[in-house]
Amino acid sequence: MSRLPKMVSGAKPVIGHLTEFHRSPEELFRRGRAEHGDMFTFALPGGHKAVALLGPERSRLFFAETDRALSVRPAYPFIARMFAPDFFFVAPFDEYRRQRQIILPRFQGRQLDGYVTAMDAEAVALIEQLGDAGEFTVTDHFAPLAARIAARCFLGRDLAAAIDQDFFAEFRRFSGGIASFPRGDWPLPKFIRGKRARNRLRVILGDLIAERRKAPLDPPDFLQTIAEAHYPDGSPVPDLVLINLILLLIVGGHETTAGHMSWALLDLLGNPRELASATSESAEVLAGNGFCDFASVKPLRHLDLCLLETERLHPVANLLVREALAPLEVDGTTIPAGTVMFVSPAVSHRLADLWPEPDAFRPERFAGEEGKLARQMLIGFGGGTHRCIGLHFAHLEMKIVLARLLTHFDMELVDGPPQPVRGFRAKWPASPCRVRYRARVTSPV
Repeated sequence: MSRLPKMVSGAKPVIGHLTEFHRSPEELFRRGRAEHGDMFTFALPGGHKAVALLGPERSRLFFAETDRALSVRPAYPFIARMFAPDFFFVAPFDEYRRQRQIILPRFQGRQLDGYVTAMDAEAVALIEQLGDAGEFTVTDHFAPLAARIAARCFLGRDLAAAIDQDFFAEFRRFSGGIASFPRGDWPLPKFIRGKRARNRLRVILGDLIAERRKAPLDPPDFLQTIAEAHYPDGSPVPDLVLINLILLLIVGGHETTAGHMSWALLDLLGNPRELASATSESAEVLAGNGFCDFASVKPLRHLDLCLLETERLHPVANLLVREALAPLEVDGTTIPAGTVMFVSPAVSHRLADLWPEPDAFRPERFAGEEGKLARQMLIGFGGGTHRCIGLHFAHLEMKIVLARLLTHFDMELVDGPPQPVRGFRAKWPASPCRVRYRARVTSPV
């Protein structure tokens, strides 16, 4: 017999827990865990119920049952609305795998070598833009930086340079229209602007693909391989699918990478010992030939641990959602079909019984053999077959940018301890999050 776990206290008539959920889902989930443990129910408007699953075992079940008893598609209607009903992870599973296979090879092995020089060039350009001394707000600079890197890697150096700043403004308008709350079919200005920006971007990207087919680039870059892409069975990929894949990569990479990179720098500046280790390591690596390929970035091992610890403390995607297509048994409770289910990286990553000193920045927890188990509990970039396809690309980008900044500047926080933005959205650091900097005489840039 299907039933729901115990209900969190405090539900209001008609709206349930909506106000608390929208203001701070993490606080609601922590309260739910304190009342009922790692699985509980909360109420949504209209009498609907949702179930929260916390901890690594339930997260593994959540990802293992995705595309089986659980579905991504009904949980993210705004993706279907802004891209297409049969696009990527909201498509039926076989179609999702076909589309994933188009871009997966572009983020593996030696393909990453081609992105390193672009990332490094943009990091150096940021340093030159900042000058010798001053202050900057990390999100204000890292957001356009991530967008420039994505455009340069996915559209090509010359094309990215030729596109004016309004191209990036269009991406901001487009990404602003991708929201799960309130409903995207409401005629709000941000949704109208988002759809108009999407339509203009589709025209621009469609023209770029057509031009590449007329004048192929040799050796081919990312855009060239996309323009010539076929499904594994040899059938051509519709242009709208190719255009939407590029849109997703640039928008998704910008949103997640900019937020994660901002948190990583703030975390380091708030922890002098880890900052000193990462700075020393970066200076040693850059004292050689700089960054020329994927192998040249690999020695940044401590910085890699710091990025994992930042993912634990500050996952940009603080909630992941599925909907039950069939009854699902969890810990002896059979949850009925139609139930919306959530996992919360932000809460699961700080469970005191799993993470010693859960609020402390301790990158060493991911080192060695024990660190391998800790890494498996991270879900900030999803899990299973829907784990972020650009994860290695994002880590590569963040390590290069941070290593350059740490080596070139002495930096310190201007404001108090940074806090995440409130509400139901990507968890960037809230403003003000300013950094004061001064160039070192010995910098290699």
